[in-house]
Amino acid sequence: MLDVKETLKSAEAKMSKGAKYLEEELARVRAGRANVAIVDGVRVNAYGESVPLNQVATVSIADARTITIRPWDRKQIAEIEKGIMDSDVGITPENNGEMVILHLPQPTEERRKELVKQCNKMGEQSKVQIRNIRSEYKDKFKKALKDGLSEDVQKDAENELQKIHDKYIKKIDDLLDTKQQEIMTV
Repeated sequence: MLDVKETLKSAEAKMSKGAKYLEEELARVRAGRANVAIVDGVRVNAYGESVPLNQVATVSIADARTITIRPWDRKQIAEIEKGIMDSDVGITPENNGEMVILHLPQPTEERRKELVKQCNKMGEQSKVQIRNIRSEYKDKFKKALKDGLSEDVQKDAENELQKIHDKYIKKIDDLLDTKQQEIMTV
């Protein structure tokens, strides 16, 4: 017999992961404001191994448009610059001998609209993922109905599943609204 509460918890956990993934992806979108998440995907060759940037340097924000990367070993500056150039960050790094500096340019109106479209596309993918999870669990409840689950319990479980679905769709919409405001603010 299907445990309805456990099944709903499992559905919520999956939907939560989908929303969390979107949140992390949106943090990487460059909105013209400095954010250390922009360089999260950068990998650096250090001592013969490819490692994440934050394992060889301290990444911090100097001001609203500047990210500073202070390597723990100054010999790594060239490798850090190379890692940034090879990544999809899209910013040319500068160095002053002690640290690597990234100056974020002010995005144009056209670029900001492009970024909003990109974010909306990511958001729609997350919504589809959450809808698929809802559909998958609805099917489980229908199957459980055939296996002896009462119709009332099945209907209540589907209603609860819908509430969980609506909560995460709203969370995605809120994340997108916040990011759009961040991007469109000059």
